[in-house]
Amino acid sequence: MIWVKRGAFALAAVALLGFAVLATWEPFMATAAEPAAERTYSAEIIRDEWGVPHITGKTDADTAYGVAIAHAQDDFFTLQDVVAMSRGRYGAIAGEDGAKVDYVYHLIDARGTAEREYPKLPADTRALFEAYAAGLNQYAAQHPGEVKLAGLFPVAGMDVAAGFALRQPFFFGLDGVIGPLVAGEDLRREHGPDIPGFPRPPLPGAEPAAEAAQKQARTLVLPLGEDAEHLGSNAFAVAPQKGGGTTTLISNSHQPLRGGVAWYELVVESGEGWHFAGANFPGSPFPFLGHNEHLGWTNTVNTPDMIDVYQLELDESGTRYKLDGQWRDLESEWVTLPVKVGPVVLPIRREVLRSVHGPVIRNAKGAFAIRYGGIGQLQQLDAYYRINKAKTFGEWESQIARLAIPSTNFIYADKTGTIAYVYNAAIPARPEGVKADWRSVLPGNRSDLIWQGAVDYAALPKIVNPASGWVYNSNNTPFTAAGRGSDLDPASFSPALGIELKQTNRSQRAYKLLSEAGVLDRATLERIKYDTGYERTGYVARLFDALEAMKADDELAVARDLLLSWDFTSDNQGKADALAMLMIRDFMAADYNNKPFPEVAEKLKAASDHLMQHFGRLDPPLGYLVRLRQGKRDLPVDGGSDTLRAATTWDVAEDGRLSLKHGDSFIMWIEWAPGQRVISRSVQPFGAASTRPDSPHYTDQMQLFVEHKLKPVHFWRDDLLALASSRRPSVKTFTTAR
Repeated sequence: MIWVKRGAFALAAVALLGFAVLATWEPFMATAAEPAAERTYSAEIIRDEWGVPHITGKTDADTAYGVAIAHAQDDFFTLQDVVAMSRGRYGAIAGEDGAKVDYVYHLIDARGTAEREYPKLPADTRALFEAYAAGLNQYAAQHPGEVKLAGLFPVAGMDVAAGFALRQPFFFGLDGVIGPLVAGEDLRREHGPDIPGFPRPPLPGAEPAAEAAQKQARTLVLPLGEDAEHLGSNAFAVAPQKGGGTTTLISNSHQPLRGGVAWYELVVESGEGWHFAGANFPGSPFPFLGHNEHLGWTNTVNTPDMIDVYQLELDESGTRYKLDGQWRDLESEWVTLPVKVGPVVLPIRREVLRSVHGPVIRNAKGAFAIRYGGIGQLQQLDAYYRINKAKTFGEWESQIARLAIPSTNFIYADKTGTIAYVYNAAIPARPEGVKADWRSVLPGNRSDLIWQGAVDYAALPKIVNPASGWVYNSNNTPFTAAGRGSDLDPASFSPALGIELKQTNRSQRAYKLLSEAGVLDRATLERIKYDTGYERTGYVARLFDALEAMKADDELAVARDLLLSWDFTSDNQGKADALAMLMIRDFMAADYNNKPFPEVAEKLKAASDHLMQHFGRLDPPLGYLVRLRQGKRDLPVDGGSDTLRAATTWDVAEDGRLSLKHGDSFIMWIEWAPGQRVISRSVQPFGAASTRPDSPHYTDQMQLFVEHKLKPVHFWRDDLLALASSRRPSVKTFTTAR
C-alpha cells in the first residue's frame, strides 16, 4: 500500500504545482514596457471645492504627467482596466468578458499599429504620452496595494497609444460587425442601390409621405455597431445674434456613468500655452472636449458607412485565399488569452488571421475580412493635442481636416462668435465607377474593392455660421443641423459616403424647440437641454399605433389604457411615466440598431408585471422607479431613453428600481459674453472621485445633477487662487525623476 500512498502524494503534488502555475504564469508571460529616456517631471495639482483638479506644469509634458497622477488619485481602479486592455491582459482581471476584449486587441493588431505608428508622431506628442505613462508608473509604485495585476506596470507611452488603437474603431460600431461574425450570425446592416440620390429626410412636422421616404432610405445607412446604451449625446452652439449677445456652447455627452469610457473632468495648464478645461477618458493625457480661452468644441457619435466586409474564397486547406486569380497565404498568429476563473488564470490559445483587406474572422459560413476607416492609423493622438491648443477656427479646422480623428460629429464655438458643425469622418475612399454594393458583403477576390485612405475633407457635410444662429446634433442626420433655410441639401453629397439619414427623438425635439425659440438665451437653452418630451413620430408612433390596435383583457387592458393616457413626457409628473419608461427603451434600441421591432403585448406585460411585483401598482411616480445610486446615496432622477434629459439605460436592482448606468453624464456649459473672458459651468453624475468611497467627492455632485444644476468651472488660475483664501482647496506638487 506504500506505493499507493506515494502515488496519491505525487498526484497531489502535481495538482498543487499545476494550481500554482495557473495562479502565477500570466504576469511572467507579460512583456515589460521599454523604459523611456531619463527625465524629471514636476506638476502642481490644485483641487477646487468639488475636487476637480487644476493641473499645472512648466511644460506640456509636465502637465500630462500631472494628469495621470490626478486621475489615478481619483480612479486608479478604472485606469488599471484600461492599461490592461492596452496590453492585451484584461482577461486576467475580468475573466471571459475581458478575454473578448483581448481577442479584439490582437485581431485588429492594436499593438502592431502602435509599434508602427507611434514612432512617427511628432516628438512633442510622444513626450506627452511618455510623461503620462511616467505618472501612472509613479502612482503604481507608490501604491502597490492598489495594483490589481502583477507586472502591469511600468507602462510606456506606446502602451497608452495601443489603447487608443484598440478603442477608436468602436465609436463607429466595429463591435457590431465583429460580434455577429464571430457568432456566425447575419450582420445587422441592410443594403441599397449603389447610386441613387438620398431623399431629403423629413423635418419636424413634415408630411407622413416624407417620413415613409426616410424609413426607406434607411437601407442606405450602416446600423449602429453598438447597443443603444453606447450611443447618445446632445450638442448645441448658439451665435451671439441669436443668444442675446452671448456665444454659447453646450456639451451634453451621453456615456456610461462608470468604466473605461466614463468622463473625467479636469483643467490643464502649462507654461507652453496649453490651457484647457474639459474632460477625458481614462488612459488619455489630454481632454477630448471642452474649451480653452479662445474656443471650444464638443462631440456626438455619427454613423457613416465606415466598415466594409469581404467574403474570402479559400482553398481546400483553408490557409490560402484567392485575390485577382492568385492564391495568397492567410497571415496566421496564435495568441494566448488570459482568462481569470476564480483564483486561477487559464491560458486560452486562439488563432488570429489577417488578409491584405484587414482582420479575418472564420465561422461556419466562411471566412470574412474587415476593413474600416482609419485602419492602421494613429494620428488622432496628435490631432487631439493640436486642437487643444488651437486659438482660431482656422487653426482648429486645419487639424479636423486631417481626418486623423476617425469618426465623430464636432460642434464648435469661439469668442469671435463663430459657430460650426462638422460631420467629421474618415470615410473610406471607395473607388468611383466600380460596381459594388458597399453596404453588403463584398467579394474578397477582387483587389479593386480594397480601397486606400479616406475621402477628402471637402466632401463631408459642414456648416459654419448659419443664418439661423444655431447648430446642434443629437446623433441625427447632418441634414437637419441648423434649421430651415440653413440646413444642407442631402442631394449635394454622394450616396457612396453612406451618411445616415436617421432622426432620433432627441433630434426631433431639439430641432422643434430650437426652431420655435425667438432668442436662445440661457433660460431658454436650459429648458431645451432638460426637456423630457417625446414626439409621436418614428418608433414612438409605431409603438403607440400598435397599442391602440392591440386587443387585451383584464389587467393587460388596464396597463394598455394607462399607457395610452400618457402625456409623452418623462418629467416625473404623470401617472404613466414609469410604465412608459419601462416600455420605450427596447423599441428605441430596435430602431437604432436595425433589429426586429419587439412584440408590443409581450413587452407591456413584462413592464406591468415588474411594476406590480415591486410597487404593487402600475402608476408609481417615475422617481420611485429610476434612481441615481452611488454608495449610500440614492436619489430620484427624471428623463427618459432618447429624451434631451437622457436616462438611457440602467441595471435592475433587487428592489426593482432602475439604477441609472448610462445617459446624461458630463455636462459642460460654456459662454463668451461681450467684452468678458470665457466662463463655464459643469456637472457630473457622482463626483470627481468616482471610485473612492472614502473621498468627500465620491457623491458630492449627485444632488446638483438630479436638480438640473451646474457648478462653476475654475478655468482661470486667479479665480481658483482667490477661492483658496476662503475654502482652502487641496494643493499638492508632485515630482519624479526617471
